[in-house]
Amino acid sequence: MEKIHAIMENCRLFAGIHGSDIKTLLDCLSAKHRHFKKNSFIFTAGDAMDSIGLVLSGAAHILRDDFWGKRTIVARIEPGRLFGVAFVFAGIDKLPVGIMAVENSEVLLINSRRILKPCSSACSLHAHLIKNLMLLLAENNIALIQKLEYITQPSTRKKLLAYLSEQAQLAGKSTFNIPFNREELANFLSVERSAMSAELSKMKDDGLLLYKKNHFELLKNDLDT
Repeated sequence: MEKIHAIMENCRLFAGIHGSDIKTLLDCLSAKHRHFKKNSFIFTAGDAMDSIGLVLSGAAHILRDDFWGKRTIVARIEPGRLFGVAFVFAGIDKLPVGIMAVENSEVLLINSRRILKPCSSACSLHAHLIKNLMLLLAENNIALIQKLEYITQPSTRKKLLAYLSEQAQLAGKSTFNIPFNREELANFLSVERSAMSAELSKMKDDGLLLYKKNHFELLKNDLDT
């Protein structure tokens, strides 16, 4: 329980809620603690979704499959991050994406109706929670805009440079790890894996970067190369 409290206190949705208020809120929201094995689905496309999820450990991917079965990674959800917020509160009947645990994971499922409907004791925490929810939805929109900046670049190289540049900025240094393997990165950036791997090799030869598995080092900031 202490682990759950610590992660909740660092989650944007529960910002400013601490101590005994966490337990009160968990009871009020009918939260359920669940375990999922690696590569198992937390929710599948087409499911009716009435809960949002908070990843406590492991990681999850939001996945979209097209008509021909080609899979795209929409987002990666790591500990302390939420999933399903936009879908639930938009009132979508059937989930248009799948949510898969890509590692052995612990997830807290929170009844969405209990967030918007105050409890019988008129819990004052709800007003704080809804304010946080509005801020969270705005931040999620910003994250989607950032992804659009990657995938709308005109070439595989520019998509890679846009993504890797931002990862370096987030890390605050030129060396950093990314959370994807090669196949996952290709899916995330909406490019062919073989073409992406070939482009990475060319970028290395051109002196733009060094890499080993998911560890990268950017050597110069020449986005027009």
